[in-house]
Amino acid sequence: MPETRDAHLTSSMPSPSRREFLQRSLATVGTTLIPNESMAALAPQQKPKRPNLVFFLGEGQRADALSIAGNKILQTPHHDRIGREGIRFENAFCTNALCAPARATALTGLYSRSSGALDNNRAKEPLPKDIPLFTDLLHDAGYEVAILGKVHTRNGVEDRYWDYYFGHNDPGNDYANPYFKEGRKGKIGPQKQYFNVYPDDLTVDRALSWLEEDRGDKPFCLLVWFVAPHEPFFRARRHFDLYREAVIPKPATFDDDLKGYPGKPKGFLDAENKIGTTTTHVACGSHEGVVKDYYAGLVAVDENIGRIFSYLEKKNILDDTAIVHTSDHGYFLGEFRMFDKRLMHEPSLRVPFQVRYPKRIPAGTVRSEQVLDTDIAPTLLDLAGVIIPEHMQGKSVLPLVKKPDPEFRKEWYYEYYEWPNPEAVRPHRGIRTETHKLIHYANEPQEFELYDLQADPGEANNLYGRPEVASLQRNLLARLDALQKAVPIGADTKLSARAAQE
Repeated sequence: MPETRDAHLTSSMPSPSRREFLQRSLATVGTTLIPNESMAALAPQQKPKRPNLVFFLGEGQRADALSIAGNKILQTPHHDRIGREGIRFENAFCTNALCAPARATALTGLYSRSSGALDNNRAKEPLPKDIPLFTDLLHDAGYEVAILGKVHTRNGVEDRYWDYYFGHNDPGNDYANPYFKEGRKGKIGPQKQYFNVYPDDLTVDRALSWLEEDRGDKPFCLLVWFVAPHEPFFRARRHFDLYREAVIPKPATFDDDLKGYPGKPKGFLDAENKIGTTTTHVACGSHEGVVKDYYAGLVAVDENIGRIFSYLEKKNILDDTAIVHTSDHGYFLGEFRMFDKRLMHEPSLRVPFQVRYPKRIPAGTVRSEQVLDTDIAPTLLDLAGVIIPEHMQGKSVLPLVKKPDPEFRKEWYYEYYEWPNPEAVRPHRGIRTETHKLIHYANEPQEFELYDLQADPGEANNLYGRPEVASLQRNLLARLDALQKAVPIGADTKLSARAAQE
């Protein structure tokens, strides 16, 4: 019997054309910028100084993989500085916990179903040309833009304009002898291999060299996207001895497999994302090994963030530079004996989100509102003083700097499409509110999970189907459908065609 991979992910869903989807916003792209002529017309004392922008994107960095977030083993002083001297969000999430889709969302401010970047496939196909990246808008506004490191999204966004490009489109690259493409002024050269260098060290070497170049009065937007600690979790040589004596605590749910995963649906049980179960993930053979190597990779990332900080301080431009740090998705570190991401459970879903810019953000600000990866692009545009296009599906988080807003986001929609995939995680969608989560697995037979996140933050007790939550369950399913309908399907997405083929 064929699997209805996308049937429920697209149910009752209007499919507007690309023109219908973007016309309101892109018709006024010229007015979304602060025009140079308008800037020139301002009196000198009124002319705003645009900040430089640095955007650090982690790879699979879960929300608690920071010492500022309470991690007692991993020490991340340079990451912590961003949150300590700026704003830190305690409830930040991705909307599709997979590398390539999440990176497309960060660049476009759009859900996967709207951008067409559903999964890790179609690696050589560009994103639709009528969807602007936030860096395209910044370039139009007079910024120099650069992206370095693990790009890993549709066509590596090589087709877009970059003043400098030093990236790779692989999920993990070669940690010992990495591959990169390099380009300038919108032209990207062929792939080249570099020997005996840790990829993130080389990425930051090149970032620092680019920062050193003369760009006159132009502000810069620098994207540094790390590959560590992606599987196979290779360490930099300087960190081979890290954590030799560390004791890694076992998560409370690690042994749930020995109990038959009580309450979990069959799709959850059958997923091949369990530590020590598959020869296709030999680096995930032991819980202790995964966690220690994962943490060691993040130590290297932290050191490289520190190198950027040192440069900005040396040039006396640190406080003229807005620094944003988040991650593409989280990562299971033994919860339910799992590794990897994809699923809508909290370890996979939660990410760090921090912004440092002392001219607009008081140090030590902490907020608990739910913020999403769809908010990244609008926030960076807001920092730069560029008007946020209406088609973007997130919103700037900067208003939360002034005061908390209980109405900022009460609930939101999650989507995951890739099938088949290396871990046999089924396609699913879901809704997360401030207190509850409902997950709907789309393939037949349909299955569900429902959690009370206040009483059960570890998601150990699936309430779906219990009489006492029948009303809540109906309400969440209805709201899930409504949230899905509010996210248009882009013309490039072709969900219905895929479902019909399968």
